[in-house]
Amino acid sequence: MQSPNTVSNQELKRVIADFLDMGHVENIVAMFRHEPRYYAWTGDLLRDERFSVRLGMSVLFEELRESHTDHVERAIPSLVKLLDAEEPLLRGEAVSILGIIGSDKALAYVRQQHDDPSPRVREVVELVLQEKP
Repeated sequence: MQSPNTVSNQELKRVIADFLDMGHVENIVAMFRHEPRYYAWTGDLLRDERFSVRLGMSVLFEELRESHTDHVERAIPSLVKLLDAEEPLLRGEAVSILGIIGSDKALAYVRQQHDDPSPRVREVVELVLQEKP
């Protein structure tokens, strides 16, 4: 049972998404730096229907890649799950963040999406691979 003074993971994900929606990426960067387990929530956060949240995730990972290169790969498993999502938007967002992560492991998953049924996802794959062949 959760004590009244603790916040559930679901509530915390909602707070993170709301902060990203408001443009407070720097606060979320600090949270991810302090608590690396949040990387596992990347896929869940990308499922938010607000464009500003998904855009905020890209900005977040650009920032984290510069300062916490050793931790950003922790997001890969949650992003890989989105590569099989029915919605092309989610697959494209996952490819984009994997491209920002930019490690060999992340780019291997990007390359696997080269034959995605969605032309938009294939376009994101091409853009990522042009930047990081």
